[in-house]
Amino acid sequence: MELKNLTTGYFTSRGRIAIQRDITAQLKKGEFTCLLGPNGAGKTTLLRTLAVFMPPLGGSIQIDGVNISLLSPAELSKRIGVVLTERPSVSSMTVEQLVALGRSPYTGFWGRLADRDRRIVEDALAATGTASLKDRLVDTLSDGERQKVMIAKALAQETKVIFLDEPTAFLDYPSKVDVMRMLRRLAHEDGKTILQSTHDLNMALALADKVWLVDRQLGVRIGTPRELADDGSLERYFARPGIDFNPETPAFSVSGEK
Repeated sequence: MELKNLTTGYFTSRGRIAIQRDITAQLKKGEFTCLLGPNGAGKTTLLRTLAVFMPPLGGSIQIDGVNISLLSPAELSKRIGVVLTERPSVSSMTVEQLVALGRSPYTGFWGRLADRDRRIVEDALAATGTASLKDRLVDTLSDGERQKVMIAKALAQETKVIFLDEPTAFLDYPSKVDVMRMLRRLAHEDGKTILQSTHDLNMALALADKVWLVDRQLGVRIGTPRELADDGSLERYFARPGIDFNPETPAFSVSGEK
């Protein structure tokens, strides 16, 4: 996926409100990318624009060399998968049935699964470590289990690109680690292009191949964690009184001063 001079924002009765301007960047196959920034920086707006939930205010987004504005919803659903933070509004549905919904772009009007579709669902459950949950009702899952199941649904969709909006927001620490390690593995081993927004700075710096730093005043800065540590970007975007940054690690810590 390639962004060319992309401007994100939204429309109001007073006109358009730009949040981030002139973003030029690439999301590459096999890379796990984390989108970092403070609240209000425009992370969700950027993700929603890339996922075609919101129109761009300027510039273009291309996937496989084709402008996404030229693709039909059916074509987009075969190229882009999205995992949101919100709980799925389902009741009396099993995990396997929910993951099988990822096959809907391929199963036609009646949604009947062929043998190949069932194998893909099984593979998605296995890849996310949720095969043992397949007969559980979705509303009985823990937050960590539910997020893994939603990622399995995105995998069953067989898209090249997966966007995730703060998938670890409400998880305990071990579950955060499990989900982010799983996303990194899916990118590296399955060749997926994965972009997730997160507030887990240190975990992102430890696991991400690339980082997109987003700030309303500072704009967008992109690089590997090492590059962004060495050029001072990470400290410039996040260091505050009481928050220290060690560029050697690289990692943030809370100072002991009271």
